[in-house]
Amino acid sequence: MNDATKTPEDRAHPLPHSDEDADRARQIPDTPQTRSPSYRLAFADRDFLLREELRPVRLQLELLKPQMLLDEAGVESTVVMFGGARIPAPQDAAGARTPFLAKLSAHYEEARLFARAMTLRSLETGGRDFVIATGGGPGVMEAGNLGAHEVGGKSIGLGIVLPHEQAPNIYVTPELCFNFHYFAIRKMHFLMRARAITVFPGGFGTLDELFEALTLIQTGRMARVPLLLFGAEFWEGVINWKALAEAGTISEEDLELIRYVETAEEAVGIIDGWGKR
Repeated sequence: MNDATKTPEDRAHPLPHSDEDADRARQIPDTPQTRSPSYRLAFADRDFLLREELRPVRLQLELLKPQMLLDEAGVESTVVMFGGARIPAPQDAAGARTPFLAKLSAHYEEARLFARAMTLRSLETGGRDFVIATGGGPGVMEAGNLGAHEVGGKSIGLGIVLPHEQAPNIYVTPELCFNFHYFAIRKMHFLMRARAITVFPGGFGTLDELFEALTLIQTGRMARVPLLLFGAEFWEGVINWKALAEAGTISEEDLELIRYVETAEEAVGIIDGWGKR
C-alpha cells in the first residue's frame, strides 16, 4: 500500500499496515530459514489458514466479509428469493428435462416481475431496503437478479462452491456477489437482513432453505416476516402441511406462517400490507 492509496486513518496509525509487512517479507534474502513455512506471516500463509484447526477462523471470516461489504454498500434489508436452479426461462422451456419443469417456467417470469417490482421499491429508499437476494445461480435465482437489473437496481448473489456449480449469473451486482464454503454461514446471510422471504418451486436446496426459515420463525429465533410460496399446486403436491398439523407434529397456528401466491402482483400486495397488520 503506497501513500496515495492510504486512507487518513491509515496515515495516522503509528504501526505499519499489514500490506507493508507482507511486501517486506517478500523482499528478504532467500535462505533455508526464510523458506521455511514456519517463517511465513500467519495471515499470508494459505497452508496455515486452511488447516483443520483454523476452521473457527474461516467461519468467522466467511461471516464477516459479506457482512462488512453489505454494510459498506448501505444494504439494510433484503427480499429473499429461494427457488430451483433447474427451472428454465420461458424461451427455454421446450428443452426442459421434464414436461413439468417446462410448465414451471411460468415461475421464472413471475420471479422476474416480482424482483422488478421490489427493486423499484428499493430504489425509492436509495437502495437501502427491499434489496433482492438470491443464491446467485441459474433458474429462479437468475430471474430474480435479472428483474432487479432491468430496472437499474442492485441485487445480491450468495453463491456456494459445489462440484457441479456454475459461475454466478451475469445479472448479480458484481460488488454484491459472494461465494461461500459453509452452507450454515450462507443461510445466516440470507436471513439476517430478510424483510420478506419468497420460495419458488425447487429441489433439496430450496426445501432446506424453506424449512430453515420456517424453523427459525416458529421457534421465535427470527422475527416473523412474510413467507410466500409461489405455486400452490407444486407445494401441495410436495408437502402435506395439514397432515403435519393433524398428526400433532406442528400446531394449527404454524400453518399461518406460510401463504400461497401465484403472481408477482399478489406477493407484492402482501408485502406492502404487512406493516399495516
